[in-house]
Amino acid sequence: MNHAPLAAAFVADAPRAKWHDETLWFVRAKRDKAAQSVPEWEELRECAAQIKAHTVSRLADYLEQFEREATRRGAVVHWARNAAEHNEIVLKLLSDRGVKRLVKSKSMLTEECHLNPFLERHGIEVVDTDLGERIVQLAGESPSHIVLPAIHKKKEDVGQIFHEHLGTTAGATDPNYLTEAARQHLREKFVQAEAGLTGVNFAIAETGGFVVCTNEGNADLGVSLPTLHIASMGIEKLVPRAQDLGVFLRLLARSATGQPITTYSSHFHGPRPGGELHIVLVDNGRSDILASDEFRRSLNCIRCGACMNTCPVYRRSGGHSYQTSVPGPIGSILAPSRNPKMFYSLPQACSLCGSCSDVCPVKIDLHHQLLTWRRELAHQGLLSRSKRLGMQAMSFVFRRPALYRLAGRVARWLTPLLPRFMIYNGLNAWGKQRELPDFPAKSFGEQYAERRRHESQRNS
Repeated sequence: MNHAPLAAAFVADAPRAKWHDETLWFVRAKRDKAAQSVPEWEELRECAAQIKAHTVSRLADYLEQFEREATRRGAVVHWARNAAEHNEIVLKLLSDRGVKRLVKSKSMLTEECHLNPFLERHGIEVVDTDLGERIVQLAGESPSHIVLPAIHKKKEDVGQIFHEHLGTTAGATDPNYLTEAARQHLREKFVQAEAGLTGVNFAIAETGGFVVCTNEGNADLGVSLPTLHIASMGIEKLVPRAQDLGVFLRLLARSATGQPITTYSSHFHGPRPGGELHIVLVDNGRSDILASDEFRRSLNCIRCGACMNTCPVYRRSGGHSYQTSVPGPIGSILAPSRNPKMFYSLPQACSLCGSCSDVCPVKIDLHHQLLTWRRELAHQGLLSRSKRLGMQAMSFVFRRPALYRLAGRVARWLTPLLPRFMIYNGLNAWGKQRELPDFPAKSFGEQYAERRRHESQRNS
């Protein structure tokens, strides 16, 4: 995949791209107000970063402790090395019990594993019960954001989707009407479901329990009616102790949507009476990231989406342009870790402004890691030909100061005289969305030297 042409397709609808940008910036602004309302915000971030760093440094020990405690409480723990093993484990659990209808809630991991199409190929109906996820599922799309999966859809789009699939009135756009229609539709699916699957926001090694955070309560209902509860969990979701949870729950919702806390923070410790709880621990490339000194810190991510809401590239190019279950800055680090040849273009989709690092609640140095990925991809020969040739040309000039000064003088003199088509054409990808500023009469070096001469004359 190549991010640039996919982003260009999104930007081609200028009004939608502008609305997408403004909507996400509104969420970012809410995050800022929520963060400023907590005097100890920076201390919380630092504490969370230290807890995550400690957990990752002893991940194997904490995973074993979690398995022991979860098993002691009656859960069954499964281990999956990759997405295929995860899907096979879930399928076997469902098939052995004759399950044909599954309701799902809050699991980007199952998006990463492509669980839905896998189960549907085996004759199992899968219904995503988060409203945003259900909207994109009915539209035949994947989520474009990890917290706001249908953020690219306007209410007019939702009205049309519901009209086609749920039989609502054509042209209806009233949010209350559409929400009520979705509620009635999902209630029927909840009642019919024979199993429920959730993700995991945080798992606690000390207790063997885990927490799922939602705003709609759909996770609670989805696993309370059927007797079988499957929880799919990435191995990095651990915290050591129950008392660590408070730090992350205070950071998560404020960073994600600007809320003080998610409406529901549901704790699961063992199966409910008469029920079964199966927890599938999934690696799927996380051990490789753990072994990397450069990118290990990306495992600290708590999937709040704050880096996406603030990223100028993500806001303007849309989540689908990343073609990965986790888009934006953190996705541009994680995806190349799994498949650098496929996702080589994502680290380039970054302005290196550092805003993602500034808002990250666990202080991941996202823009530094993206810059490091660019170096790694260059070493692996995965830079595009045009970028590689451009970098070689710039390197040649930068290593020759006299040539650099001469090139600057020629550019300042010649560029304003050139016809527009010679500057803004297919070879100038940068100029597709931008205008060059006016060239200064003198370079910075010339102005600096001139100022030094004047100062020297005044002092003499």
